[in-house]
Amino acid sequence: MLGRPEYRKALVFSGLIGIPVALLAFWFLVAVHELEQLVWTDWPEDLGWDRAPWWWGLVFLTVAGLVVGWAVARLPGRGGHVPAGGLHPGGPTPKALPGILITALAGLPLGAVLGPEAPLIALGGGLALLFARLARARPADAGTAMLTAAGSAAAVSALFGNPLVGAVLLMEVAGVGGPQLFAVMLPALLASGVGDLIFTGFVHWTGLQTGSLDIGLPAPPPLDWGDVLWVLVLAPALAFLVHGLFVGGRWVATFVAVRTVRNTTLCALGAAVCVTLYAVVTGRSPAEAALSGEAALSGLARDPHAWSVGALVAVLVFKGLAYALCLGSLRGGPVFPALFLGGAAGVLLAPLPGLGLVPAMAVGMAASVTAALRLPVSSVVLVVLLLGNAQTVALVVLAAVVSFVVTQLLPQGPPVPAAGERPSPAPRPAPRRP
Repeated sequence: MLGRPEYRKALVFSGLIGIPVALLAFWFLVAVHELEQLVWTDWPEDLGWDRAPWWWGLVFLTVAGLVVGWAVARLPGRGGHVPAGGLHPGGPTPKALPGILITALAGLPLGAVLGPEAPLIALGGGLALLFARLARARPADAGTAMLTAAGSAAAVSALFGNPLVGAVLLMEVAGVGGPQLFAVMLPALLASGVGDLIFTGFVHWTGLQTGSLDIGLPAPPPLDWGDVLWVLVLAPALAFLVHGLFVGGRWVATFVAVRTVRNTTLCALGAAVCVTLYAVVTGRSPAEAALSGEAALSGLARDPHAWSVGALVAVLVFKGLAYALCLGSLRGGPVFPALFLGGAAGVLLAPLPGLGLVPAMAVGMAASVTAALRLPVSSVVLVVLLLGNAQTVALVVLAAVVSFVVTQLLPQGPPVPAAGERPSPAPRPAPRRP
């Protein structure tokens, strides 16, 4: 591969792609973070509340459903892939990029229980193709896959703060192997590294924030056999629960495939009702049950005692239901809500004999995100990055493998409509002859 001039040119071009893609990913994440802060923190405080009132999500999630439903129904590309189908490789056509951007900026800050990783992957791959077209580069089919993987990896590495996560994630999402694996992953890794440098520099130079993956867990005690045995119990249970949410999300996707604007709005309103019920039942902020859960996961890890048993059960129930509704109707990524649900389940189950907080959260997050993504290697790398220690790696790996096997053996539910597909109308009955 390295001996072929066209591959060397593609490798250089992939490195250059990392610069503009990382810059655009930086401003995209800043916009999502700032809008989320504005809607769920600044506006309630400006209106005299300590936190968002219980009915807050009813307003903004309904607006999100209307805008996302309109963009999916009217704009090219249908706003990107349905989150219930997991992450997808490849970049959309340049015509689909505005729709993806609109659905992400309308849904994520207004309370959708989804993360920004799927829009970033789509935007990174689509921008790579757009830059190649502007540079009048016409890659072959294999070169197109390489460029989209490089652009997606550069964008997603900006989110996870580590080029290795972006490269490994795109490696598993692309599903290639053998010599093709290295042909695709070398440019992706290069673009991730360049993109991470640019992104990190802009964080320091501007002082703006896009969110942090440092959740602040303390150092865990030495592992024992009790931790390993609990993995064999908790990982299958969490895999079953998260997989059930995804099956529900696939049924929701079939529901919104027809009369998209109306049904998307209804599903967003249903998610808002879940968020509202959580706030009413617990007396806590509705933002904890809405949004991706990235910020709430940090607070949960730093001060787990601030959450009562009732609050943990309520957030698992109501955020889980809202997650299933958003998976099939809105647009975003499945990673961060799954991480939060797994972390909350870990905190709830940590008092079990022989378990403990850090091992429980490690097992919960690994099992949940693996069941959501079906990407065990990427899930392990991401959770190990979050935990920031080497003591729990064995538990994370075991939980991910068990969760992946259980999820693969369970019924998968209905298929998810592709991003560019519209449901075919039902055939009309033939007219009867007199």
